[in-house]
Amino acid sequence: MAKKNQQQKKQPPKIENRKARHDFHIDDTYEAGIVLKGTEVKSIRAGKASLNEAFAYLNRGEVWLKNMYIKPYEHGSYNNHDERRDRKLLLKRKEIREMDKYTNQKGFSIVPLKLYFKGGYAKVLIGLARGKKQYDKREDIKQKDMKRELDRKVKGSFKVNW
Repeated sequence: MAKKNQQQKKQPPKIENRKARHDFHIDDTYEAGIVLKGTEVKSIRAGKASLNEAFAYLNRGEVWLKNMYIKPYEHGSYNNHDERRDRKLLLKRKEIREMDKYTNQKGFSIVPLKLYFKGGYAKVLIGLARGKKQYDKREDIKQKDMKRELDRKVKGSFKVNW
């Protein structure tokens, strides 16, 4: 009976930006809270959000997330939110200063990597990123293919004698 209740209890989805790890070298990551409206939280819990085109920027000592898509809540009324509004990220001052120092250097940007719930609060994993060149992307694909091929060979080589 307890197992059924655990299986029925559904975990909120983790929304990832998989393309970010393909397009950028991630140097450092930070976990940030995010300021949301009620209908936005309900849409995220339903898995109706996307980080694919989103990015973060610094403005007057605050970090803002721009262009993150959250689908309007189906059962929302006139209180529904705007799909792509700017959302404030909650970080410590020390973390914001570190980010500011890095983003002032050429080639660094702040990229959201993952959106998830932790202790009932929505969190965003953001990373300080440098853009990859085309040959870096090809090298990563080659490494993945080699690892996959090696795993296939290792999996097939073990035989149990009964």
